[in-house]
Amino acid sequence: MLIRQAFKYELMPGGQQQRQMRRFAGSCRFVYNKALALQKERHERGEKKLGYAGLCKLLTEWRHSVETQWLAEAPLHPLQQTLKDLERAYANFFAKRADFPRFKKKGRSDSFRYPDPKQIKLEQHNSRIFFLPKLGWLRYRNSREVLGALKNVTVSQSGGKWFISIQTEREVEQPIPQGGAVGIDMGVARFATLSDGTFYAPLHCFKRHETALRKAQQSLSRKVRFSNNWRKAKARVGRIHARIGNARRDFLHKTSTAISKNHAVVFVEDLQVRNMSGSAAGTPEAPGRNVRAMSGLNKSILDQGWFEFGRQLDYKLAWRGGRLIAVPPQNTSRACPCCGHVSADNRQTQAWFACVECGFEDNADVVGAINVLRAGHARMACGSNRSGGRKQEPPKRLRKEQSVRSAVGISGLQAGEDVKLCISI
Repeated sequence: MLIRQAFKYELMPGGQQQRQMRRFAGSCRFVYNKALALQKERHERGEKKLGYAGLCKLLTEWRHSVETQWLAEAPLHPLQQTLKDLERAYANFFAKRADFPRFKKKGRSDSFRYPDPKQIKLEQHNSRIFFLPKLGWLRYRNSREVLGALKNVTVSQSGGKWFISIQTEREVEQPIPQGGAVGIDMGVARFATLSDGTFYAPLHCFKRHETALRKAQQSLSRKVRFSNNWRKAKARVGRIHARIGNARRDFLHKTSTAISKNHAVVFVEDLQVRNMSGSAAGTPEAPGRNVRAMSGLNKSILDQGWFEFGRQLDYKLAWRGGRLIAVPPQNTSRACPCCGHVSADNRQTQAWFACVECGFEDNADVVGAINVLRAGHARMACGSNRSGGRKQEPPKRLRKEQSVRSAVGISGLQAGEDVKLCISI
């Protein structure tokens, strides 16, 4: 089994190295924007789009031009990788996986990539990261060991700090999945509720820092643009956003790791997060209702990071021989797991489920997770794990149709387990 994994570390560069990295990131941004502007001009003139090879020829001319000869001070391979990124952005646009490529802005996602592992040296025993071309040796915070053969290195800036991401590749034996199947109900009051009754409380990392972020943004709005105080206030806002993102990623990684270690098959709802968190204000022709309450709900939904959680579960389960399967979310919160009666009256409150037909009662999130598990079993019994109708670019594993035994290798996951589950309740 081939595993591709990235190891990210914080860099500790010197003053001259920081200036060099800012120049390299600026050169890559300039090449990307210049190439994108050229492609748009050719499109307006009715000419064919240049490919990667044609853009590389132009890059050589730009590096030798008098006006842009400063591009020669940056390493060549990162500039070429920038053109590859633009080519990939166009391919995603034509495949309807992303919007049209946009120009890059200074200070936003500044990064550059070294693709050739032969130019890179790693000495992890003394916390020296690499000898990177035109940067020299860089020190870093050695938090864990790098596993596998090095493939490429990406240097990026976030929250005023520089980071390095090392992509590796290694071969491992096909793992045997541990545990059984479980359904997960995603929510706001409870981040994730499992069908066995276990639940994970939400972190609400944005809500925790919302007051500090609001004050920092208010202070930024009162500063003169591009003044020294404005730059300091902007950096303060960026640090708060970075702190929120770090806390959210840490929570999602710990939760997804705990679930993937103990379960072989995980069923999740195929939620359309973009539709669920759409604008609550509506349009002038059709204004929204309860805008304030809906706006707060949308903010809470986006604060959970459901899509990123599913993405992490997908590859972590695959590393351990497991499987993530998305099922349609219709009626998972309104169907009774015992008698199957579907009614909106079954869930009159957010936290409690009470069937009006048979009288079954339980926590509403647990009932939703049980229904997700049953729907997943039924889907696997039909020989399909297709998510169906998902429009948010899910991992390819969620869209492939395979038989249950060939994909998972667990003969015990059969439709008959639905009956056992209902009896156990």
